[in-house]
Amino acid sequence: MGEEAALEIRVLHRHGKGIREIARAMGLSRNTVRRYLRDKAAARYKVGPPRPGKLDPFKGYVVERLSRSGRPRRVTWNA
Repeated sequence: MGEEAALEIRVLHRHGKGIREIARAMGLSRNTVRRYLRDKAAARYKVGPPRPGKLDPFKGYVVERLSRSGRPRRVTWNA
């Protein structure tokens, strides 16, 4: 959920809508609606840096083997 959804929850609550009605309209649980009404910072989801994959230490080896094989390269490695 983003900042927009949290803002919408607060606006609906100020207009007199109940927690159950807000939850039903937005497709959320009542506890989620309560959390966003209680804590203003709950909407601020911070994305951390991407974690390395399990095969990242072997990336060089795999790329080298694929380049030496002479076959068409079908494996894509998203870096």
